[in-house]
Amino acid sequence: MIGGVAVTEEIHPGFHCPTLEHTVGPLTSGVARDLKLENHGLKIVDPGAAVFVPMLDGRALILERDSRQSREAIAHISTTDASRYEEWQNVIASMGPLLRQLLFTMPPDLDHRETGSALPVLVAALSFYGLNRETRGRLLRWLTLPVADLVEESFETDALQAVLASRGLDGIGLGPREAGTGFLFLLHAAVAHHPLAPPTTAVGGPGAFTRALADAARAAGAEIRTSATVERITTTDGGVRTVVLTSGEEIEAMTVVSNADPKQTLLEFLSPEDLDPGFRMRLRTYRSGGTVAKVNVALSDLPAFDSLRTISHDQRRSALSGRIHVGPTLDYLDRAADAAKYGEHSREPILDITIPSVADKSLAPAGRHVMSIRAQFAPYALRHVSWSEAREELAERILRAVARYAPDLPSLVMHQQTLTPVDIATDYGLTGGHLRHGELALDQLFSMRPLLGWARHRSPIRGLYLCGSGTHPGVGLTGASGANASQAVLRDLRKLR
Repeated sequence: MIGGVAVTEEIHPGFHCPTLEHTVGPLTSGVARDLKLENHGLKIVDPGAAVFVPMLDGRALILERDSRQSREAIAHISTTDASRYEEWQNVIASMGPLLRQLLFTMPPDLDHRETGSALPVLVAALSFYGLNRETRGRLLRWLTLPVADLVEESFETDALQAVLASRGLDGIGLGPREAGTGFLFLLHAAVAHHPLAPPTTAVGGPGAFTRALADAARAAGAEIRTSATVERITTTDGGVRTVVLTSGEEIEAMTVVSNADPKQTLLEFLSPEDLDPGFRMRLRTYRSGGTVAKVNVALSDLPAFDSLRTISHDQRRSALSGRIHVGPTLDYLDRAADAAKYGEHSREPILDITIPSVADKSLAPAGRHVMSIRAQFAPYALRHVSWSEAREELAERILRAVARYAPDLPSLVMHQQTLTPVDIATDYGLTGGHLRHGELALDQLFSMRPLLGWARHRSPIRGLYLCGSGTHPGVGLTGASGANASQAVLRDLRKLR
């Protein structure tokens, strides 16, 4: 089916849920404009609240897109943090344009083979010096900090520290006290134009977004085929020749652009003799073991969170229309990550939850709802058991973690779908079950994604290009990787002409 990680599937009769990614984008504005996605039926939904953080003491932290509204909510928990929050968010916002310049342009050519490739980096350097001195100092320091240190030096409230820090851990295998997570937090904040990464989706869920992309492609002349499994890519004289399907059909092509992850494209689709042994060895060490599990639930009603009982019905619905964060403290986040390091799924997982049917009634029957739960940390390779043995226990732990804040949840579950990292790898074609096609770590970003010297979408095989999340920037459904790859293809085709 069309969509990759951005799909909406029927998990129970009448109940349609985002199967893997439960938000859309934030799509690069140029991509949305160029593809005219609104003309192809895409309708974006921006939920009310950005994120709701339930607390075990019965209080709720409801953060909005607007920093002033968030400051008022934080003031009920900590007046000190409230006084700092708006200025802090403004500092993060001031760093955004510089980071977006780096994210949404192709990394420089380190071998100096392509004229002008370093220009975007030079422009970004000028933007850096356009920041005020204090912001420049903060940026340089925060880029190297673990995200726990970054938030701890700014805020004192456990819940606020934890929900902010979780954005630096999104989809990866690192804990909050590990180097590189502060950098990832800043990247996600830059991409989303907001440190909380407020959820944005489409009417019909992420699957409606990728259907609009497919319609735009067809309108441009593309033919889209499903159920056409690729077996291998053949080469001749160092360039691509054909794509061979499992049916035996061979499709001749001088240009092949692969949205599969780098390992699958280069290690599985190509013959070993097509690539230098040193390149293959380096690519094998590219880390792509997933740590995210997914539970999708059909509900008979909205769960009643204890910390929302004292507010109005409309306020409750607004709070539940955004992201729901379960992970009360930095230490909790750290312990969850520690379990994965030793080949275990976390007893107390970090949960990123949405109930998309609150804002989009088309996803479930009237009065019913779907809940989408992304859980960290659940490593692809378990040490003592297989995922077929651990699946049920994982689902129980995840639902039990939510039920600590919404005790009626178990009684509302009509059906649940549990996807382990092995399921994600097997059913959705992601090596290691990694939703980002590879770990977002300092040594696998920018000019090193996927490998140093091969970050400009080209591969060692002439005419074979990579365009998925395993290439720069790789931080979500932005469209930036595909847009950059298309420019590389066009430049090379012009040279041939």
